[in-house]
Amino acid sequence: MTKTFITSVAMAALLAGSAFADDKEFPAKLAGQAILPANTMTTAPSDAPAFLKTSGKFTTAGKRVEKLGTVDGKDGARVTDVKLPLDGQPIQGFSGIKAMADGTFWTLSDNGFGSKANSSDAMLFLHQVKFDWATNKVDVVKNIFLSDPNKIAPFPIVMEGSEKRYLTGADFDIESIQPVADGFWLGEEFGPYLIKVDALGQLTDVIATVVDGKPVKSPDNPTLSMPANPAAKMPVFNLKRSGGYEGMAMSKDGSKLYGLLEGPLFLEDGKVEQVDGRTALRVIEFDIASKNWTGRSWLYPLAEKGVAIGDFNMLDATTALVIERDNGAGSKDKACADPKQPKPDCFEAPAEWKRVYKIEFNDANVGKAVRKIGYIDLLNIQDPDNKKKVAGGKAGIYDMPFVTIENVDQVDATHIVIGNDNNLPFSAGRAVDKADDNEFSLLEVGEFLSAK
Repeated sequence: MTKTFITSVAMAALLAGSAFADDKEFPAKLAGQAILPANTMTTAPSDAPAFLKTSGKFTTAGKRVEKLGTVDGKDGARVTDVKLPLDGQPIQGFSGIKAMADGTFWTLSDNGFGSKANSSDAMLFLHQVKFDWATNKVDVVKNIFLSDPNKIAPFPIVMEGSEKRYLTGADFDIESIQPVADGFWLGEEFGPYLIKVDALGQLTDVIATVVDGKPVKSPDNPTLSMPANPAAKMPVFNLKRSGGYEGMAMSKDGSKLYGLLEGPLFLEDGKVEQVDGRTALRVIEFDIASKNWTGRSWLYPLAEKGVAIGDFNMLDATTALVIERDNGAGSKDKACADPKQPKPDCFEAPAEWKRVYKIEFNDANVGKAVRKIGYIDLLNIQDPDNKKKVAGGKAGIYDMPFVTIENVDQVDATHIVIGNDNNLPFSAGRAVDKADDNEFSLLEVGEFLSAK
C-alpha cells in the first residue's frame, strides 16, 4: 500500500483508553422553534456571471437542463414538491452553526446539490441569521458569497476566467464554520481542507489535511487524477467521499481548531480505524497562529448504530457537543412494507439514531478515544408546552427524523440550538412528499450541559 495510508503501528496507542456512554440519556425539552421554508431563494450578486443567476441545471445525470422548474426533486422513490432548476440561489443545506454574543447566529450552505459534479452553478455562501422563537421565523440578516479574487485556490476553479471569481459547489464543499475577528474558518470535505475567508468572503488560505505526518485525501481531492492506462493502479485516497470536516470546533481561547472528520481513515490493510470494534473518526488539532497541524489527535468512536457525525462545537476547554446519526429518514409509522421495494408513499429506512453527545477530550487522552459523557435523543424531545410548529409525530413529543442534522451549539447555560440540513430538494423526512424545511429548535437541556 502507499504511504498515504495510516499505518497500523501508529494506531496502537489510539486503540487504548476507549470510553462509551451510549446508554446515558439526558432529557431534552423543546423551548422554541424557528422555521425557514424549504424553497427560500436569494438572488445572486449583481456582478455574478449570468451562469450563476440560476442553479440546479446539472442535477439530471448526463444532461444539462436550463428550463426552470422542469425536473422533480426526489428522495429515493419519493418525489418532493420542489422542482429544479431554481431561479436564484437556494438558502438551504445549513451545515454548521455558531452562536454569537449579539444574539445572531452564523451558519452556511454546503456545496449545493450533493456532489462536485452537479454543483458548479451553486454558489458558496455564509448566512448571518436571527431566530424569533415567539413568531417561529428565521430572519436572514446577511449573506456573504465566497470568492477567490486573489487566486488563492491551488487548483482551477469553475469561475476561473471571471472577474470576481465566485466560488461554487464544484470547487469546495464547506460543511462547518467558526467566525473569527478577521473572517471565518471553514471545514471542507473535498480535500479535505481547512479554508479561511476574510469578512467579505474572499479566500485567504487553503490548508491541506495531515494526520500522523501523512496527507489525508478524499476521492474528490483536486490533486488526484485518473491513470491513462485502465489497468494501472488507481489514485490513492484514504478517506471516503464526503468524509471530510462535517464538524469543526474552536477552542474557547481561540487558539486552536479541532477538525472532526465525518468518515474514518483507511488503514494500510484497507480496513478503517476502530476503537474496541467500533468505527472511529479522527479529531485533529490545528494551531491558528502558526496555521499548522499540531500533530495531536483523538478518536471519536461511533455508537453501534451511528454512521456519521453532523456538527461539533466546544462547551468549554475540554468538553464539546457532537451530533451523531444514522442514514435513516422519516417516521416508523410510515415505513415501507418491504424496504427493498421502496414506494412513493412510504419511508424506505426510517430514522432510528439521531443524537447529540457531550464528549470530553483533553491532554490526558491525546492519542486515545474521547470520553462520551452522555446524550440527548433527537427522536424523543419532550414538548409539554406544544411548542412544535410542524405536523405529525406523537402528541407531546418533537422529533427530528431527518437524514442529516448538521447544526448544534450552546446558547446559554441551559439551552442549545439544533437544526437540520434539508439537502434541498432531495430530503423529505418530515413528510413523504414534501421537501424538508429548515427547522431550528431551541432545546432546554440544563442537566445534559452540566453533566460530568
